[in-house]
Amino acid sequence: MKFVRYGRNGQEQPGLIDAQGRLRSLGGIVDEIDASVFGRPQALRGIDAESLPLVGGKPRLGVPFVGISKFIAIGLNYRDHANEARMAIPTSPIVFNKWTTCISGPNDAVLRPPGAHKLDWEVELGVVIGRETRFVREADALKHVAGYCLVNDVSERAYQLEQGSQWNLGKGCDTFGPIGPWLVSRDEIADPQNIDLWLDVNGERMQTGNTRDMIFGVAYLIAYLSHYMTLLPGDLIATGTPPGVGMGRKPPRYLQPGDVVTLGSPQLGTQRQEIRPAPQRPL
Repeated sequence: MKFVRYGRNGQEQPGLIDAQGRLRSLGGIVDEIDASVFGRPQALRGIDAESLPLVGGKPRLGVPFVGISKFIAIGLNYRDHANEARMAIPTSPIVFNKWTTCISGPNDAVLRPPGAHKLDWEVELGVVIGRETRFVREADALKHVAGYCLVNDVSERAYQLEQGSQWNLGKGCDTFGPIGPWLVSRDEIADPQNIDLWLDVNGERMQTGNTRDMIFGVAYLIAYLSHYMTLLPGDLIATGTPPGVGMGRKPPRYLQPGDVVTLGSPQLGTQRQEIRPAPQRPL
């Protein structure tokens, strides 16, 4: 199933995308797309989507699920991306955090912070945890997945790499975590290591990749992380980006206000963000 949340920011309603790509309401069936939904996929699969009310118009799509206690990201997880970044190929996963305040809807604007000047893009596969996970074996790890989604790991490279290599500072600014448009349930993705990804800037193709090229696969990452922290239902893992980021171009290319980023996957849907300057407010 393809779960969505639609409506104004803070007032989203639960829904799903039917086989014809139409938005339908799940109101009255579930209160939210959250851990309660992750825990009963069999019951929800019995729903006749065609019997659900159609949602008219083109409402805003929000983050397709709630309950993200941790937004974990993996760096340099594609060999060609590590090479373009001129960094060593990792021998174990590089783990960093994106603060949950960075989370935004798939088509919401990305706000460039005051003073930022190296704003970059990264299309990624997101993995959503479905049940409490601790010390899980790699062979069992995918059983703990609720579903998959698209993530843009927006990054301010000056903050990330020119302030003592503070990766978290350059990754977690407000609006730097667009998620969605859908949460695709685990049963619809036969192999998370065969998902196509792409990203355009102003209509020009920048990134093309497939998750088969990850250095550390999804099951390995879940098992690895579960040895260092308890993963909870709704926790999100952004699994790294293929090559083609702005930092790696010659000369480097960074996002400016007015630029439009579109990204997507045949399996996971598409996102669209316009870059805008963040309003400056006194502290």
